[in-house]
Amino acid sequence: MNGDADMTLAFDLAALQELAEPDRVFTDARQWTEYVGVVSEKPTYVVTNFTRKHRIRQDFFSGPRGREESLESVREQFDTERHVFVGTSEADRELAERVGWEYLPVGDAAEAADWDLAADAPEPEPEEDARDDWP
Repeated sequence: MNGDADMTLAFDLAALQELAEPDRVFTDARQWTEYVGVVSEKPTYVVTNFTRKHRIRQDFFSGPRGREESLESVREQFDTERHVFVGTSEADRELAERVGWEYLPVGDAAEAADWDLAADAPEPEPEEDARDDWP
């Protein structure tokens, strides 16, 4: 077991994109969940590119299926006490309810877990050796 809680945690890709450090989010979530992954309506390569760029190792992803079918499949495959879907909209809440998942808005998840939202993250410091004479 990855964490102390018997839980499967799924992030909608849009929710994950709202977080300042998605890789840290997955690292943290692994401390208190059994399984964590990403679902999206976007093509598989979009999710794969995002997770590779951020060095995210996920236990599951939606692949070519839609979010509803993916959440149903994950629920069947990963038998945990809780299944929590982190999303960004009322449509996400309705989807979670329809497939028997708990819904958690990304802002609430970030606050509870002490994750920074991308909009709230400080700007990175400029590198001192950065060239400003490049065209």
